[in-house]
Amino acid sequence: MPGELTADAITLELGAQEPWPQMIQLYQPFEVEQILLPDNANCLAVQAFLKMCNLEFEIISKRDAEYMSPTGSLPFIKCGAFVLSEFDNIVSFISNKGTSLSNHLKPEDKSDMKAYISLVNNVFVNAELYICWVDSTTLEEVTKQRHGSAYPWPLNHYLNWQKRKQVIKRLNVLGWYNKTLKEVADEVKNCCVILSERLNERNFFFGNENPNELDALVFGHIFTIITTPLPNNVLANIVKNFPSLVNLCKRIENSIIPSTNIISLID
Repeated sequence: MPGELTADAITLELGAQEPWPQMIQLYQPFEVEQILLPDNANCLAVQAFLKMCNLEFEIISKRDAEYMSPTGSLPFIKCGAFVLSEFDNIVSFISNKGTSLSNHLKPEDKSDMKAYISLVNNVFVNAELYICWVDSTTLEEVTKQRHGSAYPWPLNHYLNWQKRKQVIKRLNVLGWYNKTLKEVADEVKNCCVILSERLNERNFFFGNENPNELDALVFGHIFTIITTPLPNNVLANIVKNFPSLVNLCKRIENSIIPSTNIISLID
């Protein structure tokens, strides 16, 4: 007897039955003054993925994008009548509509790709959240000002407190909250070693010709870590020691990112 379909699964299945709307709308916070490291990385990963799929989209910047998201995660997209958040859900939705970057892969390669995607999500996302919300220097000098910048006092202080409480709860459950900064750095370094070994001398993770979902996700995180100035730059200093990953980002930035004009709607 088949198990019950989850709400996300139903959304993905129903979405596959509808034709593409004229334009996908991608919602995210303000880039210059508000967005934080983990959200910026995820937003950039989804943008890269959509561009790799040759899908038209527009970026809509909203101060309350986080609270508009159906899961509280960023970015989220509006596609016709459907609203989906998080990289994996967006990839699955678009794949169900017939657009995929990994259909050509062998079954074992698809399994490997999913495992690497899970690794990136588990390590990079948790490390970025730790740096922003647990590391005291970054928290006081960067996070509080940026996360609360779009809201008046005292709402900005309350939202910062609420968000930090949520992040700590997540990191605690996953065993990251009580890590030292060095232990977090070691986790990121080990992840980079694994990714670098997989990439080897290839242009992309699964060949020289075409990037796929993993390339988009790694690009989003590595590029954002390198280009985001933070007080200690711990993550950036680690990533820069892996030239193959840095070159992957340069390759994607030069060949894919400029290929689509992005419409930015700010209000």
